[in-house]
Amino acid sequence: MTVEYERRGPVAVVTMNRPEYRNAQNSAMTYALDAAFTRAVDDPVIKVIVLAGAGKHFSAGHDIGTPERDVDVSFERKAVLWWDHVGAEGGDQRFARESEVYLGMCRRWREIPKPTIASVQGACIAGALMLAWVCDMIVASDDAFFADPVVRMGIPGVEYFAHPWVLGPRAAKEVLFTGERFTAQQAKEWGMLNRVVPRADLETETMALAEKIAVMPRMGLALAKKAVNQAEDLMGLRSGMDSVFGLHHFAHAHNAEMSGGDSLGGQDARSMRDARS
Repeated sequence: MTVEYERRGPVAVVTMNRPEYRNAQNSAMTYALDAAFTRAVDDPVIKVIVLAGAGKHFSAGHDIGTPERDVDVSFERKAVLWWDHVGAEGGDQRFARESEVYLGMCRRWREIPKPTIASVQGACIAGALMLAWVCDMIVASDDAFFADPVVRMGIPGVEYFAHPWVLGPRAAKEVLFTGERFTAQQAKEWGMLNRVVPRADLETETMALAEKIAVMPRMGLALAKKAVNQAEDLMGLRSGMDSVFGLHHFAHAHNAEMSGGDSLGGQDARSMRDARS
């Protein structure tokens, strides 16, 4: 199973389960995550949802190179009402797929009416930032590290472009311009994380926070979450993300035109890994 679901009293623990690929996210995982989140929302006993990753790492981001990459497989369309990407060509194909599987699904999950907590250890890279950022709170281990290195592909950041709101403009530019990893301590300083804890205590500390939240009334939590999300949107989060999604796809199209159809600018999972700082 690409995603595991466990109910611990009032807390649902949703765990990405591709540790052999550092929990890289393919479309199968996207829809398994959505099914798990839907299950938790529909369960009246569940008050809080925890998102975790099995193994040493939270997630290496989007799957751009494993044998189970399923970019050419049709999928359900639950986040965006658009035609299927399979059979489409060029920018049409990329826009259709990424609107649904990446940006659309993350926006859908941001609106989950129950509080969500990301429990992050090890790598949280590129597309994995999106998974953590849609959660309401992030608890990270002291060995966690983060990066959005996709500017190396000629692309201005991952599809769910929340960088200036999550990190602040200065830190966002540093993260994007350098592509370098940043530590849990740096992320906490920039305001991206709620807590940094020893690796051995990550699960315990995350569950303690979830259980503390779970004693609050469900409707109060849902309305408080909506209030903060609406405030973020009034500060330009949603409209800013729309504008950058257009730049993102312009970059894909430019890469493809300049390099014979390669929308990733000559990069793959290995080259991105080897170029890390």
